[in-house]
Amino acid sequence: MNRLIAIVVIALIAFVALRPATFVIDQSEQGIKVQFGEPVGDVITEPGLHFKLPFVQDVRRFDKRILPWDGDVSQVPTLGREFILVDATARWRIADPLKFMQSVRDEQGARTRLDDIIDSVVRDIISGTDLEEIVRSADWSVDAKVIAEEGVPVGEVDLDKPKKGRERLEQEIRVAAAKQTPELGIELVDVRLKRINYIDSVRAQVENRMVSERQSIAERFRSEGQGRSQEILGEMQRELREIRSEAERQAAEIRGKADAEATQIYGQAYGADPEFYAFMRTLESYSAMGPNTTLMLDADSEFYRYLQSTRRR
Repeated sequence: MNRLIAIVVIALIAFVALRPATFVIDQSEQGIKVQFGEPVGDVITEPGLHFKLPFVQDVRRFDKRILPWDGDVSQVPTLGREFILVDATARWRIADPLKFMQSVRDEQGARTRLDDIIDSVVRDIISGTDLEEIVRSADWSVDAKVIAEEGVPVGEVDLDKPKKGRERLEQEIRVAAAKQTPELGIELVDVRLKRINYIDSVRAQVENRMVSERQSIAERFRSEGQGRSQEILGEMQRELREIRSEAERQAAEIRGKADAEATQIYGQAYGADPEFYAFMRTLESYSAMGPNTTLMLDADSEFYRYLQSTRRR
């Protein structure tokens, strides 16, 4: 029992004594042993347990992973003197921890140096590039028929594909900036332009121009609609006149046929008994008068002739 206790005590003493002399490097890390502020030995890249001189040496740890960089939005003039707001982003990693520690010390110092390097390269390249090359991709294309249908004169629109394109421009920025980062122990993996926009004054002008173009197109559509409406109304009026004319013609034909048949009937009735026909027509004339009608007739009038014959009887 006493022997077991002794072994445990010796193990604890050994653990306490060896603990300051050991350190662990994670898979996402790399380290450098530092003695009195100066690097000692090679860069430690293998994960696992490692040893150092206790109380004399220390370990500086650096990330192996790809790290982000986001610059501030800056105002940059293009080759055509259009002022735009550029928001760039990049990805980088620590390629040489020894140089990195000696030049920038830590990630905060690295981001400060990247601010100066990438911002200056972005400004230099964009200021020497046309706006169309910055905003268009290499495979950019547009159908001239669509532009014409929108009411925008095709001659006022640049339909040519960009010579570089945004992707190639970003590659140029990365290559130019990457030339300055190896001395810092940094590898610049990628650079992208997150957002490009006009400054406020130019943006207002562009928006007003877009609104004016949309209003012009809307006015053209309204004018075409009104013209089409008048054309439809005119066609409808023409068809209506044709229908009415045809109806009036058919009505006239029907009335003519009816008058002819009535005349024929009247003629047949007159031919059968002219005296009776004349009498019946006279009675019809009498019946058309009201009950309080007063007539002043000549003695030779046809109306009076039948009244006289009635009195004689």
